[in-house]
Amino acid sequence: MSERMTINYDKKPCYDILFTASFEELPEELLKLDSKDRKVCIITDSHVESLYGTELLDRITPFCLKAVMYAFPAGEENKTLDTVRDIYRFLIEEKFNRKDLLIALGGGVTGDITGYAAATYLRGVDFIQIPTTLLAQCDSSIGGKTGVDFEGYKNMVGAFYMPKLVYMNVSVLGTLDDRQFYGGFAEVMKHGLIKDSNFYEWLLDKMYEIHERDPETMLEMVQKSCLIKKLVVEKDPTEKGDRALLNFGHTIGHAIEKAKNFNMTHGECVALGCVAAAYISWKHEWLSMEEYYEIRDMFVPFNLPITIEDIDPAEILALTKSDKKAENGSIKFVLLKKVGKAVIDRNVTDDDILNAVKEILYVEDENSAE
Repeated sequence: MSERMTINYDKKPCYDILFTASFEELPEELLKLDSKDRKVCIITDSHVESLYGTELLDRITPFCLKAVMYAFPAGEENKTLDTVRDIYRFLIEEKFNRKDLLIALGGGVTGDITGYAAATYLRGVDFIQIPTTLLAQCDSSIGGKTGVDFEGYKNMVGAFYMPKLVYMNVSVLGTLDDRQFYGGFAEVMKHGLIKDSNFYEWLLDKMYEIHERDPETMLEMVQKSCLIKKLVVEKDPTEKGDRALLNFGHTIGHAIEKAKNFNMTHGECVALGCVAAAYISWKHEWLSMEEYYEIRDMFVPFNLPITIEDIDPAEILALTKSDKKAENGSIKFVLLKKVGKAVIDRNVTDDDILNAVKEILYVEDENSAE
């Protein structure tokens, strides 16, 4: 049984999120977008293509003027303008025009790339999101942020561009490997920490069902997480205010991601960033010591790191300065007043950041081997 959630923009309905457990309803949704008179291009990566590409192409072809698929090599390292250029070339060769439609089939990288290609090809063509990872379903597919990395810096080139539909098939979460699944869970946890303490407690209570990927729990978790982001995005669609709260854990997280040459998942880096931000919140005397340690330790059962080896705190600090969220050298740092209430703090010092990074830096005790 499918359910819908409408995302508003400027207080008017903009697009729907359809929550379902299969791809069966996709043709009907495409027909609502006049697909019979449109060419449709599925854009995906090489990994997702092998899982769902042929199935979806076969499923939608009878309901489109023409259906084609373009797959780029999987991996954050391919989230670049070069990949977007290759997509442009493919669309030109396939004679796509402004009335045609793109489908982003995959995780956050695919959604960001496809959305940016849609926003810029012929000054804008329609696209829909079919997110296949927990990270994309709960976070990156909602709110219209699109973009690519530039010379190793995360999401430096992009645009706000809303999809026409987000089609959430939660059954695909069962095919994710543990690392990808739990990486997405870091963003789910973030939503509870910044906006909804009841949801945070629900996640604690449902730990076993989440580990088992129980279908009903997965559906409820994704819906609850999406609702939190929906309310934030509707209030502040272009990140002039409250939407920046969604960056909790991301300032230091993005810096770690770049320092590690994107060899860690986004979610793993966000988890570390959340721990660091919670540490600063404790040192600012907003969180108690007990609350800090509970937040930190909550990531452990979900196979997410709370410490990291082989990083240089000074390098991480320098990288935070080049984060796209920095303004005139001042970082808009998101901290917690309490679980379920985040705030933007522009007074986080370099020492605060250095001490937080040192807190998550694992250094083996030289005496432990004796």
